[in-house]
Amino acid sequence: MTSLPPFVLFFVGALVVALTKGAVRKAVVLGVPLVGLGSLWMGAGQDVAASGPQLLYQLELIGYTLTPFRADKLSLLFGYLFHIAAFLGFVYALHLGDGAPDGSVAEDVGEDDVVGNGTATLQHVAAMLYAGSALGAVFAGDFITLFVFWELLAITSVFLIWARDSERSYATGFRYLIIHVVSGVLLLSAALMIAHRTGSIEFGAVPLQGAAGWILLLSFGIKAGFPLVHNWITEAYPESTPTGTVFLSAFTTKVAVYALARSFAGADPLIYIGTAMTFFPIFYAVLENDLRRVLGYSMINQIGFMVAGIGIGTAMAVNGAVAHAFADVIFKGLLFMSMGAVMTMTGRTKGTDLGGLYKTMPITATLCIFGAAAISAFPLFSAFVTKSMIMVAAVDEHHYIVWLFMLFASAGVLEHAGIKIPYFAFFAHDSGIRTKEPPKNMLVAMSIGAVLCVLIGVFPGQLYALLPFEMDYHPYDTYHVVTQMQLLVFGALGFITLVKSGIYPDEKRAVHIDAEVLYRRLGPWLVRTVGGAVARVDAAVRASVMGVVGSVLGAADRSHGQMGPLARSWPSGSMVLWVAILLAAYLLFYLWEFGL
Repeated sequence: MTSLPPFVLFFVGALVVALTKGAVRKAVVLGVPLVGLGSLWMGAGQDVAASGPQLLYQLELIGYTLTPFRADKLSLLFGYLFHIAAFLGFVYALHLGDGAPDGSVAEDVGEDDVVGNGTATLQHVAAMLYAGSALGAVFAGDFITLFVFWELLAITSVFLIWARDSERSYATGFRYLIIHVVSGVLLLSAALMIAHRTGSIEFGAVPLQGAAGWILLLSFGIKAGFPLVHNWITEAYPESTPTGTVFLSAFTTKVAVYALARSFAGADPLIYIGTAMTFFPIFYAVLENDLRRVLGYSMINQIGFMVAGIGIGTAMAVNGAVAHAFADVIFKGLLFMSMGAVMTMTGRTKGTDLGGLYKTMPITATLCIFGAAAISAFPLFSAFVTKSMIMVAAVDEHHYIVWLFMLFASAGVLEHAGIKIPYFAFFAHDSGIRTKEPPKNMLVAMSIGAVLCVLIGVFPGQLYALLPFEMDYHPYDTYHVVTQMQLLVFGALGFITLVKSGIYPDEKRAVHIDAEVLYRRLGPWLVRTVGGAVARVDAAVRASVMGVVGSVLGAADRSHGQMGPLARSWPSGSMVLWVAILLAAYLLFYLWEFGL
């Protein structure tokens, strides 16, 4: 089993899940990621530790060598992470199929929040295939294998959106699928260009030169949520089921981060793209009412730190980027789980509809605060020991302006994810909602996530040992701790001051769109405008062509029609006369030609 690519176990597990139910299904969904993690750790993990990078499985196809299982420290880190994320997600989703819509016990669930019992199998199978596809992508050693799993990520994950079974979720799912299929087409196009130029399809470092490099970067950037192609995150995640969003937050964007680290470490444009990603989502997150959409913007913000670190490209920066990806999957998953628990029990996720839930959901509120502390980089929590590596690397490489933007973005994280999420969901005004804690499996999953956030923050050495490059970094120095605490205290005071003074924007029952205008409004307008112009040109061309054709047919009819001269009966004598005239004319030309 240790020599098989990790995705195989998940794909087989998905088949078993589809054919079973009850206790057997629950055992399978929990057992597959645990067995897979143990197998990966004892197999490829030990091989890499002893002998370095390994090509564990290869095959030949039409003259190219495909490598479905390549293991090194970078791929192993994400492999371990995805097994942990899958386990947490399945613990969180363990109640599916137990009788209530999506496991919900809420009495007042909105029409768009209801998920039928029949989606339990769909969600479990889709999630198992989705996790397997993510593992297939990070262990792919060639671009063709990567392309296959790149597309499978889109095809399997879209069912977690459609499982919401609402009109909006179906429309959102189709847009999501189109965007990710386009990303896959770009990936394949770049791979073919690279193969034509180099004769190799190895998935490795790609120079950012020529069309192939830029197309590949765009392909990865779509899945990573680069500016202007990021809206699938903020649109799709809020429309997924409470459990589906937890899986969505773990895999697709982190596969993209892995791909960027594999192919474009040290690419300068990523520094500025990543910095922009850390900065602009803050403003939209402050205005946004849907708290899961706020977390979508927060995800773009956090990925921005990773992208910038990859762009800086030093050992410290890349280590910080992948370490922060590891931490982000856990603390962002915890925040999505807490909002999913609220949605499951109340049917609501909008800040204007929530508040006061700490009275009846105190455990969920406490666990949400753990996630908020982790994403805000409080000392003793995970982001404190990961994000700081990226910022230190920025200073070491003299990117001082970038560092200032990241500092501002870090304060913004505290405001929109560290404070806004727990404040508006569990405190703020009293919404009057009286419910109870979510199913026990949800609490267990959130508790495991909270414990991991603390363990990573308290014992960072265990995570640092898994990073791809050797380094000597100690996050708990006096300067770092004092600076971060000052940032957090002043950020919190700023939020309190804005709220008390009435300057902080009111929560409004609206969805704020940004670059979505490109395909929600500008796109349809462009299609109508261009389509109308094309239709008018087409009509004019058709009319002109048909006029010419009509004239030709009319002339032919006048000559060859029933009343035309060529259709008449001619006397034989007249025909003989015309033949004689033609022969005489021919004879005259002949004599003239030879000067006779």
